[in-house]
Amino acid sequence: MAKSDHDTPDRIFTLAEANELLPQLNQRFAVIRRAKSVIANTKDEVSKASANAASGGGSPVGALYIRALHEISGSLQTIHELGVVIKDVDLGLCDFPCKREGRIVYLCWKFGEEEIRWWHEVTCGYKDRHPLDGTTG
Repeated sequence: MAKSDHDTPDRIFTLAEANELLPQLNQRFAVIRRAKSVIANTKDEVSKASANAASGGGSPVGALYIRALHEISGSLQTIHELGVVIKDVDLGLCDFPCKREGRIVYLCWKFGEEEIRWWHEVTCGYKDRHPLDGTTG
């Protein structure tokens, strides 16, 4: 029987290990939110410049736009390399593979929460999360 992606996560976290990453995740998601704001505020100008690119048109906001894209990409890559599963970039919703009662589940965290207090099955999502009862990690 073939294993699914859920059977072999890159990293298994304890609750303490996952909580230790929250300051870094908060920082990364703050960078992502700022960069998304820059993109939203410059996309019209960048679109105009792009439409005029064949005739040598450009825009001073182009560099800001490109830098913001790189900040988002770099932050998402860093989070992924930590072994954290990003479920929703806009919400800053992340899951941490964890062993609970002999099986893999996800510890669930959202940008702005001070600590991880929720978990859910790997086949479920945010709406199906349960409060931690102290037996995880």
